[in-house]
Amino acid sequence: MEAGGPRRRLVHLDLKGAPPRASYLAEVRAWGRRGLPGGAPPPADPSRPLRCCRCSAPWAPGEVRAVLSQARAQGLEVVPLVQTFGHMEFVLKHKEFAHLREVKAFPNALNPHKEESRALVTAMIDQVMALHEDLKWFHIGCDEVYYLGEGEESKQWLQQEDNTPEKLCLSHIKAVASCVALSYPTVTPIVWDDMLRGMSEETLAESGVPQLVQPMIWDYAADLDVEGKVHLVEKYRRCGFSKVWFASAFKGATGVNQSLTLIGHHLKNHLQWLEVASNSPADVLEGIALTGWQRYDHFSVLCELLPVAIPSLAVCLQALKNGGYSEKIKENVEKLLGMSNLETDTFMSTSLGTFPGSNILTLVTQVSFYLKSSVDELLERNRYVAGWFSLYHRKRRIIHPIIMHHFQPDAVSLLSKWNAVVQDLQAAMEQVFHKCTVEEWMEENVHPSLQKLQQVVDDLDKAIKAQN
Repeated sequence: MEAGGPRRRLVHLDLKGAPPRASYLAEVRAWGRRGLPGGAPPPADPSRPLRCCRCSAPWAPGEVRAVLSQARAQGLEVVPLVQTFGHMEFVLKHKEFAHLREVKAFPNALNPHKEESRALVTAMIDQVMALHEDLKWFHIGCDEVYYLGEGEESKQWLQQEDNTPEKLCLSHIKAVASCVALSYPTVTPIVWDDMLRGMSEETLAESGVPQLVQPMIWDYAADLDVEGKVHLVEKYRRCGFSKVWFASAFKGATGVNQSLTLIGHHLKNHLQWLEVASNSPADVLEGIALTGWQRYDHFSVLCELLPVAIPSLAVCLQALKNGGYSEKIKENVEKLLGMSNLETDTFMSTSLGTFPGSNILTLVTQVSFYLKSSVDELLERNRYVAGWFSLYHRKRRIIHPIIMHHFQPDAVSLLSKWNAVVQDLQAAMEQVFHKCTVEEWMEENVHPSLQKLQQVVDDLDKAIKAQN
């Protein structure tokens, strides 16, 4: 343990959305000197059976190896995370693997009865393992296995005496963990704990799972139940788990389409986890993972981008390292970030920092706070637009020449201003992200308002020409 905080602190990179360029991660590591260890996205040329599952902006195998080599050189542990039960949409959405779904209509959960399901999971694990050296842990996911037990094969299995959904879940976890233990005996599997929490101690102990995995207890709330978590740690220990992990969040946990990070929420979350740690047996805690989710699931929109959340990550890491948060720690974080005033209880101001990607935070803040509101103010609350250039007028290209002068300059000026901001943001994002990420973020967060404004200016030009 270190200054009251967990000794091992893992920073989680969720690469199922907006994977940053490898060069950006190197820049962040060089800046922070503590790095961002995490899993690797699918390599550029996965083995043929899994080729359809590769990400649209993959790192090349050479880039993955370079990232891992740099991490090792800085003494950082890397813990890959591969979903092997729930959250399997990235595989099961493809027609080649649709027959392996637990419920035919839903691509989220893997059918645990089929041998082909085990072979698929084994192939994914082997592929990621092949890129890593000297791993100590491997996270096999297994959270939020929705609709487990509702597939036809599961229904038949559950009709047999003593079979339960809990035993079905545990049997798959045990099979995957056993596969890891057999092929990689020095690697310990980690699992998310949510599917285990409600199970009885007897069920868990008899399953044999506690001897194979370490559970990672996750809770991202600012007001998590400290006493309940301490009891959960004690329960897992009684069941036979040798160690447990905690999982907090520095971003990606306060709204599915959140664009800015509310640091105060995440700081409180980490302070609560410190309370849990201080009230738990010192020898049972292996470490804590600071999660940074980029999507709530495979099909959801992007939430906060990594550069936007760097201040939150810095605050949370320092809180864990120091066993709390004070004015002096805040000053140190501000110095590290190059920011004059670090807001934690409100969203960040538009002041610029010096950390990698700080210009993205500044520009995203401008867009999030002011783009939609300024366009709505002009188009919906300006009396001249509402009264003399409605959709009816625009469709028929009708405009009163006098009224036109009351809002045309404002509309053109506003469009020019936002086009310049968006151009700067796009250029900044392209330094950090691949084109597909930039396009997705712009379509979700910029285009709806900007295109609406552009259309009004275009309609105004057409109406003026029609008048002439």
